[in-house]
Amino acid sequence: MGPHLILLGPPASGKGTQGRRLASSLNLPYLSTGALLREAVENGTPAGQVAEPILERGGYVSDALMGSIIEPWLENHRDGWVLDGFPRTIGQAEFLNQWLAQHGEQVDAAISLEVPKKDLVARIEGRVECPDCRWSGQKADLVDHGHCPKCGGKAGPRRDDSLENFLSRLNEFTLHTLPVIERYASVGSLISCDASAPMDKVTDELLKIVRGIPLDGQKA
Repeated sequence: MGPHLILLGPPASGKGTQGRRLASSLNLPYLSTGALLREAVENGTPAGQVAEPILERGGYVSDALMGSIIEPWLENHRDGWVLDGFPRTIGQAEFLNQWLAQHGEQVDAAISLEVPKKDLVARIEGRVECPDCRWSGQKADLVDHGHCPKCGGKAGPRRDDSLENFLSRLNEFTLHTLPVIERYASVGSLISCDASAPMDKVTDELLKIVRGIPLDGQKA
């Protein structure tokens, strides 16, 4: 049984990049709830149709909708995982805690990625995503004139990556996700990481953090 890890942080803090790296290094399943939602929108699913206008304005989808989307994934991945961007609200944290408790498990660590606002803005302006494999990174990471370095697909800016949208999402993060971070801190499950450092250095620090986590730690 592997650890159950959560990556939390403001938009553009590196949750996707570091989450995938962490999951790969630890041989754990990885889930980006943001990518899952964008895929639902692009595929025109009922959940995607509800989520699309909310995502377009930089808002958070309802806890009930997120729960319905993520629960099947959790059911299929019980032996540890890395979650990127979930839970984003107290309601979602309670849902996850209850689901884990029902399965005799718990959150082993919630890792908060800390990045100054000016750095976040710079990252947003250069961020791109591949619609084929959901890789995300910076424009400088692209190969062969704009193609994804992972699968070779044509990558480009995310639809929701305008500065206005970013500021809206940052406000949502402050209102809804900071209380989640504070809750994990209050039960001793939170670990902070300086994510403004170079990418490889952040990855090394995260791996050091995770490998020092006892798997019988406090419940979140």
